[in-house]
Amino acid sequence: MVSKISEGVNVSVETFYQAEYSNPSTNEFMFAYRVTIENKNSFPVKLLSRHWIIFDSCGSTREVEGEGVIGIQPTINPGEQYQYISGCNLNTEIGRMNGTYLFENIFNKKTFSATIPAFEMYAPFKLN
Repeated sequence: MVSKISEGVNVSVETFYQAEYSNPSTNEFMFAYRVTIENKNSFPVKLLSRHWIIFDSCGSTREVEGEGVIGIQPTINPGEQYQYISGCNLNTEIGRMNGTYLFENIFNKKTFSATIPAFEMYAPFKLN
């Protein structure tokens, strides 16, 4: 698991290889990741959007942007956490993701970005 605190928001990510949804013979590798977002600020925040940068071990890069996460824009009160699980498909056994979340301070309506720390995705058999 990796974690990073920025702008008063702690983002932690844990990854899982999804063997049952992967097909190595056709270069299809599926990974799940669990994100925990903890608001350490003294004000509630609303997660407006996400921006992901996805790398694979062949050197290709993809960017994904969109509103909220898993179809919602959660509000996280001070001291509370929000957790969700999502996934990423790669054409290689090893990859990496990182990015940012755009938040809004509910009290003053100002927006700010919080860093999503870089995390690795790898098929366990690749490390043997």
